[in-house]
Amino acid sequence: MGRVYNFSAGPAVLPEEVLKEAAADMLDYKGCGMSVMEMSHRSKMFQEIIDEAEANLRKLMNIPDNYKVLFLQGGASLQFAMIPMNLMKNHKADYIVTGQWAKKAFAEGKKYGDCVAVASSADKTFSYIPDCSDLPIREDADYVYICENNTIYGTKFHTLPNTKGKTLVSDVSSCFLSEPIDVTKYGLVYGGVQKNVGPAGLVIAIIREDLIPDELPESVPTMMQYKVHAENGSMYNTPNCWAIYICGLVFKWLLRNGGLEAMKERNEKKAKILYDFLDQSKLFKGTVEPGSRSLMNVPFVTGNEELDAKFVKEAKAAGLENLKGHRTVGGMRASIYNAMPMEGVQALVDFMKKFEEENA
Repeated sequence: MGRVYNFSAGPAVLPEEVLKEAAADMLDYKGCGMSVMEMSHRSKMFQEIIDEAEANLRKLMNIPDNYKVLFLQGGASLQFAMIPMNLMKNHKADYIVTGQWAKKAFAEGKKYGDCVAVASSADKTFSYIPDCSDLPIREDADYVYICENNTIYGTKFHTLPNTKGKTLVSDVSSCFLSEPIDVTKYGLVYGGVQKNVGPAGLVIAIIREDLIPDELPESVPTMMQYKVHAENGSMYNTPNCWAIYICGLVFKWLLRNGGLEAMKERNEKKAKILYDFLDQSKLFKGTVEPGSRSLMNVPFVTGNEELDAKFVKEAKAAGLENLKGHRTVGGMRASIYNAMPMEGVQALVDFMKKFEEENA
């Protein structure tokens, strides 16, 4: 069997060019006689890999010099605790709850301080992004937290919330590098890379230097302090060397392919193919309010659970993998990240048309 079209939400599809490059380097990276997975993270060669990866990410995202780029472990879920541990000076934070991951971050934040949900879309199963132009942000809130793209529910903030001068913290795991962003609008922006950037096991945090606290209570574990990672160039402990290397290859692939402007254009075209079909389909319907739709994750249903299951099964047989929706919402979901080719989305829509004709 050849390669399938993989619509998984994460770990997810990687660019074929990148996989081939990694395969060619597997036994002998640049003539050093070993693989990246075998080399010391303290070696000159690995230092070059991580330095180049950071430089290319800075170029791609236009990251200002007063922001640190940290390659960390523990995924987004560890950041849910690390953020309040490091950023809560007044022990108050305001959260906008637009899905499963924001909800989990909010619950975790409450362990460390007074956290309030200033907006939520739970009333309609997180199928929209609430109006965040005038929220009751507290004057002494340390930060305002959002999950910018909601992988499970397929929603995206197309306008950042008005934080009334407070620091914006954003989890961009599933829209990372899918379009240009203005880093200066955030105090901290971070993402698990396994959705749109690389293999599982790495989270990249981009944090404004003045937010990194010099001193923290003794109870904060060393590994949970941004300062420790920043001062050690993400090498305080052994980092996820392999994931950093693959992400570095993906950054180069993005730069070769026109950067984030080109990605945005391509992602809009891909998403339009799928949304246009859903909007006219008699059988399938999208579950997200049009103004809140994600370019990365597209959930849809037939309205009949048995038919949904039949669709997923037949799609798999046709080489369209991982279309089952998240267990909490059911239905189907197509994750169409940067590395998903246009042909993959077209193949999905063609299959949906055929399925609709046969099951109408």
